[in-house]
Amino acid sequence: MDKQPNSYNCFICGVRNEAGVRVTFYDTVSDSGQPQVVARFTGRSIHQGYPGRMHGGVLTGVLDEVIGRAINTGNREGDPTIWGVAVELTTRFHKPVPLDVELAAYGWITRERRRLFDGRGEISLPDGSTAVTAEAKYVKLDLAAISDIDPEELGWRVYPDR
Repeated sequence: MDKQPNSYNCFICGVRNEAGVRVTFYDTVSDSGQPQVVARFTGRSIHQGYPGRMHGGVLTGVLDEVIGRAINTGNREGDPTIWGVAVELTTRFHKPVPLDVELAAYGWITRERRRLFDGRGEISLPDGSTAVTAEAKYVKLDLAAISDIDPEELGWRVYPDR
């Protein structure tokens, strides 16, 4: 699996954000041969909703990013300067998600058009069962249209696994 970049301060992937989830992302291929992104993360007490459970908003944020990153998987013909920006996201919660255990999230594209793409994602518990699912629509935007800050200033690079 090829590891995707992280940044310094992003709430989801930021390596220096003390309150962040610090998710790591990898390009992979599903069992059916479809390019997808897999994410690994562990919710901490700072991400709590109900006692001992991750907050649904944090989980939704993880799904937004894992699906949005699918537009630039190394396993497909993509333009790395094009990013997915969510315009619609529907999340369904199937099971409670515990804190302090490593979780996996998966995201993939279900439909792609010239300016838009649709995707799906899910968060799996350690036993392999699905806890949260999402469907989303994204607009494709050039990084320059999102921010005029140089990605290198933001710490946007691949960091070694711990």
